[in-house]
Amino acid sequence: MAISEMNPVRAAHGAAATERPVPLWAERVARLLPLVALPVCLWRLPIGFGHQMGMDMAAETWPRWAGVAYVLSLSLLSEAFALLCRGLVRPWGETFPRWVPKVGGQRIPPFLVIVPAALSGLFFTALLVDWVLCAFHIGGFSNAPYTNAGWQLLASVVSGLFVLWGPMVLALTYAYWRRRQLPITAR
Repeated sequence: MAISEMNPVRAAHGAAATERPVPLWAERVARLLPLVALPVCLWRLPIGFGHQMGMDMAAETWPRWAGVAYVLSLSLLSEAFALLCRGLVRPWGETFPRWVPKVGGQRIPPFLVIVPAALSGLFFTALLVDWVLCAFHIGGFSNAPYTNAGWQLLASVVSGLFVLWGPMVLALTYAYWRRRQLPITAR
């Protein structure tokens, strides 16, 4: 890895630095993840309140409070998981917090982070495949019908950004694996 790809600020700080330097691209991807998830989270909110966002479908028959609670919870969880992915480039993704009983301050076994991150990345990459099939009407797949092309374009852009999450998480997971698996002397 070239020195220009490393983030010298993260590597220079003793206590705030990760075990090994984080590639600059990984730092940037980790910062972008919450922003990639945000448009779809905002898109969902009106749906929870009964607005169809241009979809030419019957409204949900759930009680309003259930729809709002579901959509708000889904949006908050999406952003929370996007922010949690920052642990793939931060020291708190490599060491247990000191307040955790019995393991506080110890190194986190890499596969305790890599396995859930890889599975999440693969799941969201499967959503990307579904999005491509639906967006381009491949193999009989199709999206929900929309009242006009403007709504359909907006929905495609918003959901298209969100499905980039899978490959981004997989890339971060790979960078985390590379940093945590190489012997410390192999810098």
